Amino acid sequence: MIKNTQALNLSEVKDTLNEFPQLEENEISKVTEDYISKFVKIKSEKAEELKQALRSLGIEKLKDKHIAKIIDLMPEDSDDLKKIFVGEDFSLDSEEITSILGKIKAK
Repeated sequence: MIKNTQALNLSEVKDTLNEFPQLEENEISKVTEDYISKFVKIKSEKAEELKQALRSLGIEKLKDKHIAKIIDLMPEDSDDLKKIFVGEDFSLDSEEITSILGKIKAK
């Protein structure tokens, strides 16, 4: 039974998998861990710092699912950042984009 859902970035998924040593024998967990190790771009401590920094911006449109994707993809420019929000009912203004990219570059 699913009790709650939460958006996680890849670093958090890796940490969560490590909390359950019994999953090491699970083939799906092994494949997931291999995938994560190939694509994670930031260590979990830095990911948490970036998550808090992005939340501190106070951008209401920026939800946990967006923050997780920003941390996973670490966009380097506004075009890459905008791709995360394709299909959403809103867009970020240039000031919001600049502040998000500034936080990413600081990490």
